[in-house]
Amino acid sequence: MSSSSSGPSRALHEEASSSRTALDRQPFVEDDSENEDAITRDRALLSADPLESDPGQRISFKRRAKQTSFLPKFLSNPLESIRRHSPSPAPTPSRRHLSRSQPPSVPPAEDEMLYTFDTPAENTAHLNGAKDGGPLDWYVEGPGRRVGYDDLTAIDWIFEYTKERQRLRVLQSNAKGLLGYAAQLVDASQIWLVLIATGIAAGVLAAGIDIASDWLGDLKTGYCKRGPEGGKFYLNREFCCWGLEALGVRSKGGRFVTEYIFFILYSILFAACASILVKNYAIYAKHSGIPEIKTVLGGFVIRRFMSSWTLVVKSLGLCLAVASGLWLGKEGPLVHVACCCANLFMKMFENLSGNEARKREVLSAAAAAGISVAFGSPLGGVLFSLEQLSYYFPDKTMWQSFVSAMVAAVTLQAMNPFRTGNLVLYQVTYSSGWHGFEIAPFALLGVIGGLYGGFFIKLNMRIAAWRKDSAIKDYPIWEVIVLALVTALINFPNVFMRAQPSELVASLFAECAAVKEDRLGLCKSGAATAGTIALLLLAAILGFILASATFGLQIPAGIILPSMAIGALYGRALGLVVQVWQANYPGALIFANCEPDVPCVTPGTYAIIGAASALGGVTRMTVSIVVIMFELTGALTYVLPIMIAVMVSKLVGDAMGKRGIYESWIRFKEYPFLDNSQEQPIPDVPASDVMTRIEDLVVITATGHTIDSLNGLLTTQPYRGFPVISDTREAVLLGYISRTELAFALSSALSPPRSLSPATETHFTHQPLADPHSILDLRPWMDQTPITLSAKSSLQLTVNMFQRLGLRYVLFCDMGVLQGLLTKKDVWYVLDGAEGVEGEGGIVIGREAVARREEDGEGRRLLGGGEVSGEQWGERGDDSDEER
Repeated sequence: MSSSSSGPSRALHEEASSSRTALDRQPFVEDDSENEDAITRDRALLSADPLESDPGQRISFKRRAKQTSFLPKFLSNPLESIRRHSPSPAPTPSRRHLSRSQPPSVPPAEDEMLYTFDTPAENTAHLNGAKDGGPLDWYVEGPGRRVGYDDLTAIDWIFEYTKERQRLRVLQSNAKGLLGYAAQLVDASQIWLVLIATGIAAGVLAAGIDIASDWLGDLKTGYCKRGPEGGKFYLNREFCCWGLEALGVRSKGGRFVTEYIFFILYSILFAACASILVKNYAIYAKHSGIPEIKTVLGGFVIRRFMSSWTLVVKSLGLCLAVASGLWLGKEGPLVHVACCCANLFMKMFENLSGNEARKREVLSAAAAAGISVAFGSPLGGVLFSLEQLSYYFPDKTMWQSFVSAMVAAVTLQAMNPFRTGNLVLYQVTYSSGWHGFEIAPFALLGVIGGLYGGFFIKLNMRIAAWRKDSAIKDYPIWEVIVLALVTALINFPNVFMRAQPSELVASLFAECAAVKEDRLGLCKSGAATAGTIALLLLAAILGFILASATFGLQIPAGIILPSMAIGALYGRALGLVVQVWQANYPGALIFANCEPDVPCVTPGTYAIIGAASALGGVTRMTVSIVVIMFELTGALTYVLPIMIAVMVSKLVGDAMGKRGIYESWIRFKEYPFLDNSQEQPIPDVPASDVMTRIEDLVVITATGHTIDSLNGLLTTQPYRGFPVISDTREAVLLGYISRTELAFALSSALSPPRSLSPATETHFTHQPLADPHSILDLRPWMDQTPITLSAKSSLQLTVNMFQRLGLRYVLFCDMGVLQGLLTKKDVWYVLDGAEGVEGEGGIVIGREAVARREEDGEGRRLLGGGEVSGEQWGERGDDSDEER
């Protein structure tokens, strides 16, 4: 049954049958291990198929006799006695098999094939004799077998966790004696080995990136000269014994010009090298990676995003990008680096790498390790993963995140990259606390932070939209070079912008009484002047503009550290204002609590609170920022002021737009991400108003097809899945088969050893008189238990199911008769339209919203709807939006 395009999903999801986009045509260095893994999985699927054996041999499906254990009874599995005496209920006929169009199913004869779904080849023999709790036979309803997930597709959370429970059930049923318990212990320890290895790798890489970026950054202003005091070229400014050399120029003006030229040249060189590495070797190493990680943790598959080449290029490119002086940070990209490490370690354990749901639990814990080494904040890393990144975060994942973050922090402490004994460069102590009158300026910093976050997101999104639509998108390396040139020209004359961002933040946070070397001149006598305040504010404004243009370039770049630097700049400026005010009017009523001869105002604390407010305004995080800031600085006394500033900044930022910077980039790239942590406006309409009706669907009937006709269907129809119905007249829903599984089943049937004819009949229902060697039964590849709802269900309920269960699609039925279908991408479009598309009558939803989006040129087809760039669709395709 098929018809012309008339529904919203049809308009959205007409695509070519190819599952590769223009992004795949970009130069990559392929990760061969992924291809080998895919080939291994395919062979395992075929080897698990009884029909792949010699057709002339008789297949036996009798259960094997139970093997007698030679171990003493007290060493055997205590659950075995319970299973031994448990009755085995007879299989219950499927409800769908009792429909009007088909007689009830009967249990198969002894020589009829009983086929288990998704069973590894090495466990097939055992599963043939599985008792209660074992895998389902194919004539009983089940989720079917799966080949795997294509690139840029959504995973099936329910299936993945069902598969894991089945695997554990088999493992426990085989656990006999000490060896069985040892096998379970080894299986349970795999995830901890991965987490510990990830923490160690993240700590080592973070320390190396810190050391390399500091040395390269100082190289722009000179090198450490060899001399009698022991200078070495590989030392940075902090540890140079002899000083910095500038080609031997002695005059002040000549030194300034020479250093200016070298500063510009090195900045351009480092930025260009980072961009070339990204463009030619690993395109996914660009940006911070957090929007993609958040989408991946939400159930999306992006191949090569966490490959070995991405890890190498991200690490090297991050050193070069940070050293170039561009207004970017390494904190966000370090999360991507840690996730890449975890992904590589998981490949050593099939139980983890073969289950997409468990893989995402490990990645959530790895993300905590990334933040832990970025800030030296283990607890902040755990909360960051919980609050910002993770889609599904059970208690066990929190414990795993804690362990991974702790190991990463311990490793970084052992590496001691700053040679101070501290985890971070920003650790400060203050000799005095805060006063009640300072609540007002702290709240003012929160307002400024919220305004900064709102305006930054709007400006950054406008620049990104201009970049995507202009001709400059074809010259990403030249764009990086030009921006590096402009940034270097602006940075060098301003002493606050010339310093590395980490050094700038450390100097702004510091209390003058504890400063040993005042490079920025913030603590010298008479520093609290209008000129210094103006210079700080000018640096904040210029940094705001440069960071808005930098975040989105084709280089590794984060936004956390630039936001902290900008907030620290305007926070320090406000602190100086309050300090000057108190010094000029010490007898004012509001300063009555100040003690004489003791500094009443500490400008460094205002820098910390300003940094927290800016970070809260741009990311819209709350608890994790507070924890990160007091772990970062050790300023536990200022937790309450930080909380006030973060709360106010979030309120002000939310008033300008609900989305933070990462959510805005997810929406800009149109990743199919349904946030389950926020309340979204959902239209109060039935799901039937937005679903794709059966008249607009392409479905498959249970019988009447051949291998050739189904191949023709796959060739002519672009959709990633098809509902299976009894016949075109009654349309009783029997199940759902994905395009990937259908294509794999047809291809394997035509290939040796079966080598069926293209004219071979196929069926999706039980055929008691059919010869399994002369027809193709596709039931094991069909999901016979898809999630279904009544067509009268509310859209609110449907969206909640998508968000809570991580569904790819929902089928709507009335009395078992198929009525329509709604996919994850459809829901994403409806919610996106409900948030941002308004007409004269209020919110536009459903077909009208989709039509409006297409008129605006945004309703592009996913795969093959013309020339579509990788930035438009190559990184956001989804198989769930073509489920038909």
